[in-house]
Amino acid sequence: MNKSYRQNQILKLIRARSLHTQEDLARALGKLNVPATQVTLSRDIRELGLVKTPAGYAQASADPAGAPAGPDVAAQAREALLDVRLAQNLLVLKTLPGNANALAAALDQADWPEVTGTLAGDDTVLVVAPDAKTAAALRARFLKFLK
Repeated sequence: MNKSYRQNQILKLIRARSLHTQEDLARALGKLNVPATQVTLSRDIRELGLVKTPAGYAQASADPAGAPAGPDVAAQAREALLDVRLAQNLLVLKTLPGNANALAAALDQADWPEVTGTLAGDDTVLVVAPDAKTAAALRARFLKFLK
């Protein structure tokens, strides 16, 4: 299992039920056949911005409007981005299988002004930019994650 998949499963679990300890979380992930060590869970909890509440783990608010925290674009791109293709004002981001949705969600949440919108499949994200010049600049920004 890759990191993005595991982190998405963690988010689904904490939204669906109360998990009060890392042991509870590890057990719940185990039932989904998603292995995770204590060190891995600690890192995931930190990266996802999870906090302990009386009701169990929850997402901390990423901004005053209450948008949920999650892996950022840079973390998602470094983890799963394989290729960036330019087509006029569009970018096609190729990812590892099962990772496109997480990358698109991180982009949407980041609210980059040069991104008009995203559309995700299993291993491909279509990024719409307002014009070809902006798309080229975005491509350069994404290519930095591949190094």
